[in-house]
Amino acid sequence: MINLKLPDGSVREVEGPLSGLAFAESIAKSLAKKALAIKIDGKMMDLSTVIDRDAIVEVVTPQTEDGLEILRHDCAHVMAEAVQELFPGTQVTIGPVIENGFYYDFARAEPFKAEDLEKIEAKMREIVDRNETITREVWSRDEAIAYFKKIGEHYKAEIIESIPAGEDVSVYRQGEWLDLCRGPHLPSTGKLGKAFKLTKLAGAYWRGDSRNEMLQRIYGTCWATEADLKAYLTMVEEAERRDHRKIAREMDLFHLQEEAQGSVFWHPKGWRIWQALEQYVRRRIDASGYVEVRTPQLLDSKFWEQSGHWGKYRENMFVVPDEVPSTEEDAPVLSGKAKLMAIKPMNCPAHVQIFKQGVKSYRDLPLRMAEFGCCHRNEPHGALHGLMRVRQMTQDDAHIFCTEEQIKGETEAFVSLLESVYDDMGFTDLKVRLALRPEQRVGSDESWDKAEKALEEALNDLGREFTLAPGEGAFYGPKLEFHLKDAIGRSWQLGTLQLDFNLPERLDASYIGEDGAKHRPVMLHRAVLGSLERFIGILIEHYEGKFPLWLAPVQAVVATITADADEYAEKVVAELRAAGLRVELDLRNEKINYKVREHSVGKVPAILVAGKREAEEGTLSVRRLGSQQQQTMALADVVKSLVDEATPPDLR
Repeated sequence: MINLKLPDGSVREVEGPLSGLAFAESIAKSLAKKALAIKIDGKMMDLSTVIDRDAIVEVVTPQTEDGLEILRHDCAHVMAEAVQELFPGTQVTIGPVIENGFYYDFARAEPFKAEDLEKIEAKMREIVDRNETITREVWSRDEAIAYFKKIGEHYKAEIIESIPAGEDVSVYRQGEWLDLCRGPHLPSTGKLGKAFKLTKLAGAYWRGDSRNEMLQRIYGTCWATEADLKAYLTMVEEAERRDHRKIAREMDLFHLQEEAQGSVFWHPKGWRIWQALEQYVRRRIDASGYVEVRTPQLLDSKFWEQSGHWGKYRENMFVVPDEVPSTEEDAPVLSGKAKLMAIKPMNCPAHVQIFKQGVKSYRDLPLRMAEFGCCHRNEPHGALHGLMRVRQMTQDDAHIFCTEEQIKGETEAFVSLLESVYDDMGFTDLKVRLALRPEQRVGSDESWDKAEKALEEALNDLGREFTLAPGEGAFYGPKLEFHLKDAIGRSWQLGTLQLDFNLPERLDASYIGEDGAKHRPVMLHRAVLGSLERFIGILIEHYEGKFPLWLAPVQAVVATITADADEYAEKVVAELRAAGLRVELDLRNEKINYKVREHSVGKVPAILVAGKREAEEGTLSVRRLGSQQQQTMALADVVKSLVDEATPPDLR
């Protein structure tokens, strides 16, 4: 007999060994019917896997995240089989699961066309109807290389050649079709269902290297039910309508251009949003006991070698030779002999340098050091996407230097600050993940025990629900991830709190403890918004450009009906500006309906209309964005109402 512990903590004693499917049947036939895979001691396995020892076991169904992942993985394989049936001679390369779906990269001389996607989908449905059995086979490395070369799958052979000699490889057979894969997979293609859709075509370099061949990538999405698929496709349509790049053009917020890949040209209106956001965050961190600093952009490679970034992160850094470029026509611009420097991709090592200036005592801790630090990361051109993925970014970055005993209190304070900020921004649906120690890590088990316990206790004391992510912490410490949902249900990972035992050690940061001896501080890397660029992009889409008044770049426009009201309108604008409001004046010789339409497209929250009657009575006709109604109000009442509404949440 073996004892199998279920996710709810109950234990079932069963006669073993038995397969994952047999175990599901022992609980309920309905569960076995829904089962897609089995999870044994946290590891996803095929349903055919034999359980022959005591273990923690979970039956994976379509309604779980693990279930969705396996559905999407199998959907990629079914798509690859469909493509090779329809287009013989096409080579398959890799096909991973991604957020909300999957893709597969193909090598084919002739480009796919948009109309091919419908044919591929139809063939996929046919493969699902065939209910092909899926089985796992283990081959020797050399056998697999020879086989894939023989059938003309040279990319697969190249992948296998990168596996160490002597290792076996896993191959999954799907009917007559097969593919190299670690698995796990469904027991048959019929389990996949038909809640999938192929969404787009793109190009991709083999192994992400622009020196390699260009492949053709087909993206798709897959869900547990048709209703889930329909809801997702509706959300995608809404997301396209809310695309921050389109709204930014309508509102004249920013632009991007080829000569500055991944860097933003902020226009006056966009910069007003940035400044309102930065000033708000600055007030919040000032009130929370942070000190603000400023650190250099360009640092010697020696500095990055000491921090460990030069070895582990150099490919994502902009490296600069420390020399004066030649202006001679026949000479090379750079000699190639100069010392190397790098533009900082992050702020943390520089903050350690400030901490190290002078002797620090335990009485100085915790030290909360913040910086709106401009960083540069060498992202591939193809990965850049508006404000969401940039090369030049500014983070609301901070590092807390503290003792191990202070971790819990600092975590509680940070989480409370983060939740308050998100609430002020209009985000109330928040999920937290606690990522725990990976196999490869620095620091003692005792330190990890203390750190993980401190984070868990802090969340429990705050009454915050969270999920555990075993093995997903960084090598230098556990971390908290904060995922929020926007107005259309998309999840964004923004805030983080990352414990670090490693960097203070590498950069020799220390403080004098109560015992008079030197000790290493714990370093907490933390951000609430993350990149301001990305956060503004998310805000634009969340609000569809209709910002709350305190964030709106133009809070009101005073528009005249006739020239008789021009002088009065100018007086109104002066009064509103004197009250601290961001106001524009529209005296153009255009019909008022045209002006209202234009400013509505520009997402101006309040349009204040002034005609001859309003000028005589000292009133304004107030129309709010999204409303067809207008209200006549005295000027003094308009000023008070708008000032109250435009006051940032932390100052109310």
